[in-house]
Amino acid sequence: MSQQTGQDSDLTALAAEVKAWARELGFADLGISPADPNHHAQHLRNWLNRDFHGEMHYMADREALRADPDSLLSGTLRVLSARMEYLPDTATLDILRDPNKAYISRYALGRDYHKLIRKRLAQLAERLQKHAGGQHRAFVDSAPVLERGFAEQAGLGWIGKNSMLINSKAGSWFFLGEIYTNIPLPIDPPQETGHCGSCRACLDDCPTGAIVAPYQVDARRCISYLTIELKGAIPTELRKPMGNRVFGCDDCQLVCPWNKFARLTAEGDFAPRHQLDNSGLLDLFQWDEQTFLARTEGSAIRRIGYSRWLRNLAVGLGNAPFDRHILAALEHRRSDAEPLVAEHIEWAIAEQREKGAALGELTN
Repeated sequence: MSQQTGQDSDLTALAAEVKAWARELGFADLGISPADPNHHAQHLRNWLNRDFHGEMHYMADREALRADPDSLLSGTLRVLSARMEYLPDTATLDILRDPNKAYISRYALGRDYHKLIRKRLAQLAERLQKHAGGQHRAFVDSAPVLERGFAEQAGLGWIGKNSMLINSKAGSWFFLGEIYTNIPLPIDPPQETGHCGSCRACLDDCPTGAIVAPYQVDARRCISYLTIELKGAIPTELRKPMGNRVFGCDDCQLVCPWNKFARLTAEGDFAPRHQLDNSGLLDLFQWDEQTFLARTEGSAIRRIGYSRWLRNLAVGLGNAPFDRHILAALEHRRSDAEPLVAEHIEWAIAEQREKGAALGELTN
């Protein structure tokens, strides 16, 4: 056996060990790709050129870093992409269809995934370093990484028409994380692409028409962007289509046929907290700031802050069926609300009054 053959054999064995370690740490799968962003970097450039990123200026500011893994870890040769399932066992559609309930994206019901997955990846990187040396760096939305592009190249799935990564055996309800490494591990073959076929479910079901074409999402219309990333007022014409979605949106995943293969998470930290999977809009709107901070501690929801939380809930209440209790709560909070929140409360009051008048419940 030549020295090169022996080295290749050692790296193949190491790759198998890394995948086994990943499973021990709770990851559903791990794949290995070259540190070449391939066509995904150009796709990002085209997306930015169309201003689809809205106010997410960091996407444009750090574009060059996404296209050059070496800028984040000198000498990067491979990207280890790992996925972890997060779908909790909860009545998702029942909540979405109840206009008085607050729909929160399934990924945000439990503990903030950034902290959990970053810790697990750091443990994996440390084990790899102790076993084989080299340099490694872990990421979970913590740096500009073309994560779906690398995951697709690593065989973890294909990027669907809704821009989500879809796995043929597990759907799309999973998080991604990466490790850059300078060890030349053998790469995994990508899945065949094109499994979306002629399906248009995600395009046709998007409440705001944010999926403007297959594989093209205009974030400025996406409810996840509107409720999480957007810092100012939600465009008036997009408020009614938001319905009761107050943090994120899962519609394009809920209608995806591949998610019939989705698996419930086995990770206890992703279980819903504080009944956020089954809470009324009005109940959440009546939280004071201290309650909001206490009940979103360790949650991804905390990042939007109390004002945007109220902004989003006000829109949901405006979309809810007429209720005198809702109208009273909106009017009560209007007096001391800051301008951003007050604008959305005024809109919600007008919506509630119009519905009440149509039912003959209000005279003005």
